[in-house]
Amino acid sequence: MNNPETMRDQPVRPPVPSTGPCKIPAPRVLPESLPYWIAADEGRLLIKRCNACGKVHHYPRDICPHCLSANTEWLEAAGTGAVYSFSTMGKGDAAYTLAYVTLAEGITLMTNLVDCDPTLVQMGQAVRVIFKPSEGGHAVPMFTPA
Repeated sequence: MNNPETMRDQPVRPPVPSTGPCKIPAPRVLPESLPYWIAADEGRLLIKRCNACGKVHHYPRDICPHCLSANTEWLEAAGTGAVYSFSTMGKGDAAYTLAYVTLAEGITLMTNLVDCDPTLVQMGQAVRVIFKPSEGGHAVPMFTPA
């Protein structure tokens, strides 16, 4: 409990100024992920499927993380899923919401939830992919309520 007697000796902290809306940094693009980023620029979400074990994975990479096969192919995802978990950081214009979204294809990826009121987001909520421009780089896939 705040006691005026003891608070008198504490320094008064000035309010923290808003840093404004979060900017999206340009993604680091490796040769093996370039098709992913080109597809994002076209409004398509790609994931990888392993031809050896049949499993899909994300983040896209040439080697399957399940069986270590190099026999992988690009697959266009439906772009729909459900919120598995989420957390909102910051305040005001600088607030952003990180989330794990489980895609219709069964894999879970870390992303941002955008264009929504974070106080209304719920686990299990249906979401769809949208693409936001980054600062001088490729579009970045993020999710919004469906």
